[in-house]
Amino acid sequence: MTSQTRLTTPFSADATGGASGLGAETVRALASAGAEGTVATRRPVTAEPLAREIAVVPGAGHVRIAALDLADLHSVDVFVRNWQGPLDVLVANAGVMALPTRTLSADGWEMQLAVNFLGHYALAEALRPALRAAGTARLVVVSSGAHRTVPFDFDDPHFTRRPYDPWTAYGQSKTADVLLAVGAAHRWAEDGITANALAPGYILTDLQRHLDRDTLRSFGVVHDQDGLTTPAYFKTPAQGAATSVLLAASPMVRGVTGRYFENNEEARPIRAGEGEVAAHALDPEAAGRLWTLARSTVTAH
Repeated sequence: MTSQTRLTTPFSADATGGASGLGAETVRALASAGAEGTVATRRPVTAEPLAREIAVVPGAGHVRIAALDLADLHSVDVFVRNWQGPLDVLVANAGVMALPTRTLSADGWEMQLAVNFLGHYALAEALRPALRAAGTARLVVVSSGAHRTVPFDFDDPHFTRRPYDPWTAYGQSKTADVLLAVGAAHRWAEDGITANALAPGYILTDLQRHLDRDTLRSFGVVHDQDGLTTPAYFKTPAQGAATSVLLAASPMVRGVTGRYFENNEEARPIRAGEGEVAAHALDPEAAGRLWTLARSTVTAH
């Protein structure tokens, strides 16, 4: 990464807190290597400490802050209109997990699907000219292992008829994230743009803010005194961000596209119960259908 590399990392107050967790560690790593960065967050004030921290790191790239609410397509429009110049890397990092009750965005999408997928789709599609202008740009989409058991339900994606379940909704949105990368890889290859998805692993961040105490206890993150603790099998935010940084900046994955990664390596397709990535998430036909669905919503908006 050179001082001319431009990075934009979307955040949401309902994800990593804007200036903490996985997203902040991704920004730290890339900016410390000289990348110019834009931290896009619903509440810009939350990213100011991170920007000040990076500003005093010798050789670090400049980090700016911009407002972006991925649940609001108008906010996405404003962000894109204010974007200037080429874009080398777009890291679609923001997310919301396991909302306890069914909530809809202004556009009528189930909120996890709206934030985790639709907002990122709209942002990436609108920034495609800037990515194309960079010559060899990369789209990095943060998904989750939660995709493995939940194919995308094209008949009822917003839980209009089926009972709402927080984890099913989250898993579906993360399947959609992988399909976003698969769709972009197919459509944008001629522009020199690569697109890959990843699972960061278990990390204790603000992403768990909607989980009740019993659920947190089942994950092993609540100790006997009812306070939070980090289990041994959890990663630190820096460790969790490593795969995002690899896909954003490493020459080792130059030209690699349409794949899914875990633990800094390409994941194995699940066969006979073994592997890390489900076939339904890499299905090009499903990616095409989802792309069409998202495009119709954005166009109508």
